[in-house]
Amino acid sequence: MVISMFDLSYFVLVLPAVILAMWAQYNVKSTFTRYSKIACSRGMTGYDSARQILDANGLRNVGIAQVSGELTDHFNPKDNTIYLSDSVYGASTAAAVGVAAHEAGHAVQHAVGYSPMKLRAAIIPITNIGSNLAMPLVLLGILLSVPAIAYVGVIAFGLSTLFQLVTLPVEFNASSRALKALEGAGLSGDDLKSARKVLTAAALTYVAALAVSLANLIRILLIASQSRRRR
Repeated sequence: MVISMFDLSYFVLVLPAVILAMWAQYNVKSTFTRYSKIACSRGMTGYDSARQILDANGLRNVGIAQVSGELTDHFNPKDNTIYLSDSVYGASTAAAVGVAAHEAGHAVQHAVGYSPMKLRAAIIPITNIGSNLAMPLVLLGILLSVPAIAYVGVIAFGLSTLFQLVTLPVEFNASSRALKALEGAGLSGDDLKSARKVLTAAALTYVAALAVSLANLIRILLIASQSRRRR
C-alpha cells in the first residue's frame, strides 16, 4: 500500500512540477544565451552594472569578483562580495548587465536589512536538517504505526517549502531593485527590455522550485497518513 502511494503520488503530484522545473531551467539558459548575443548599447559590462548600483547606494565596501562556471553568479553576505561568472563579469551584453544588477540588488537588500532575506538566512540550517530527516521520519512513523513521528517528518519537510516560499520575495525584490537602478543609470529601450526578460526567466525557476517543493510536501503528507490507517 505504501509503495503504491509512493508511485501514484509521485506521478500525479511531483512529476508535473519536476517537468515545469526542467522547462524553467531550460528557459533561463536559452534566454540568457539569446540575450548574451545582444550588445549593451551603452557599452556597460556586468562589472560596470554592479559597481554603479553599489556605489549609488553607498556600498563601496562591497567587492566584485569573477567566478568560473555558467550562471554561477551570486552575492555572498559572509565576505560581502558579489561573484560574477565569466559570461557576466566582463561581458557588455544585455544579459550580463541584468544578471549583475540582480546580484547588486541582493547586496543592497543585505545592507538595508531586508526582512525576507534575513528570514531566509535564519532558516537555512534547520531547512537542511529537516529535508534530510523528513522521509526517514515519515517511513519510521508508518513502520511503527506512530502517526506523531510521521507528521514530525511532514513538518520537517515543510521547512524546506517555507524556504522556497520566502525565496520568492527575495528574488523578485532583487530584480525589481535591479531594473529600477538600471533605469536610473540611463539604461532604456531595448537594453532594459532585454534585461527584464532575462530576470523574468530567472524568476520562473524559483516559482518552479516552489511548485516542486509544494508537490513533494503534499506527497509526503499523503504518505504519512498511512501511519493512521495502519493503526
